[in-house]
Amino acid sequence: MSSSVAVAVASTGFDHFGLHEALSRGIRAAGFTEPRPIQHETIPAGLAGRNVLGLAHTGTGKTAAFALPLLQRLLKNRRKGVRALILAPTRELATQIAEEVRTLAKFTSVKAVTIFGGVSMGKQAEALRHGAEIVVGCPGRILDLIQQGVLRLAEVETLVLDEADHMFDMGFLPDIRKILKTLPATRQNLLFSATMPKEVRYLANDLLTDPHVVELNDTAPAATIAHALVEVAEARKRDLLEQVLTGGDCASAIVFTRTKYRAKRLAEQLTKAGHRAVGLQGNMSQAQRDRAMSGFRTRRYDILVATDIAARGIDVSNVSYVINFDVPSTPEAYTHRIGRTGRAEQEGVACTFVTGSDYDWVRATERMIGAPIPRRQVEGFEADPERPEPSKAPRRNSRAGRPAGQPGGQPRANRPRPAGRGRRHSG
Repeated sequence: MSSSVAVAVASTGFDHFGLHEALSRGIRAAGFTEPRPIQHETIPAGLAGRNVLGLAHTGTGKTAAFALPLLQRLLKNRRKGVRALILAPTRELATQIAEEVRTLAKFTSVKAVTIFGGVSMGKQAEALRHGAEIVVGCPGRILDLIQQGVLRLAEVETLVLDEADHMFDMGFLPDIRKILKTLPATRQNLLFSATMPKEVRYLANDLLTDPHVVELNDTAPAATIAHALVEVAEARKRDLLEQVLTGGDCASAIVFTRTKYRAKRLAEQLTKAGHRAVGLQGNMSQAQRDRAMSGFRTRRYDILVATDIAARGIDVSNVSYVINFDVPSTPEAYTHRIGRTGRAEQEGVACTFVTGSDYDWVRATERMIGAPIPRRQVEGFEADPERPEPSKAPRRNSRAGRPAGQPGGQPRANRPRPAGRGRRHSG
């Protein structure tokens, strides 16, 4: 093979960004080919040193959108010290971000340290003493280490806030503002969020001077997700779940519950019924949570039963179904939950079990997304007598979802299909 042909084979759509060769090697090794929209729109501004405000759903490739400019800056001018700080709302998201940063930086000597609560602070302090240019972590533990004098951020050049709206939901904004006071006044700020509540808008206005704004999302679910409400009596949810999980097109699933106790109990019930299921909830130790996520990613488990701790930032490829065993606590959480499927332009199915008591949530969620959510009635699983009334939400171009498990619905060949079987992209 000639050298010119070899170069053509190795090239990717990321080449026009002019990235360091070591980063280009990392991109190719990760199997990324074409930049996704959020990356295409934000990477040039990030490379130019501008502040960036990126609004996009989870699973759209935001990590690489901020990681590549950040790594390029570090490689262009090497020096010691913590030069980049990435804040995330949950341990799982912080871990995922750090893993992707390390993947992209595989052929460099850049070091990243992950910091969050629930594990030994001493080990994290030791990792910092060994040197790191990038710190990825949750605000609470980051602030603890700052206040103890273990973590010094006087050399930070780039600050990233990922899932800023979720950090507000979890009450982290006061900690974030304290952290901001320890950073140099002159730095690049990158803020990414799926939604923009007024509190996050105030933070963005304070943080970002003349930002490059990219808004790719709306409140509707991604077009790759076929979603529907399935009306069912509360006492029949467990039986309906079994029917959905044993359907021929449900290879893997994330099942969301409202409480930690219910997630634990449901995972145990599914395991006893012969499923390869595991729970993920806040009462688990970090080691247990890591084992659960690792097992689900490697397909040792086919079913992950989780509370909303897993609704954001968990990037597991080829999750075929998301099942809301209980409706989310807020309308906003609906998009985040079902966004665990249909990622990276792959198609997925999401079904939400609703009872008569969920009427208010249904109406509020349909108002938020601007369209009715398709209803599917499964024979033998009728809802409570007080069912949600037909929606009066404004109609928009919204695709009908597939019925859960498809019993009593359309023939399989006639089901609506999500658009776009995508190439593999960066996450």
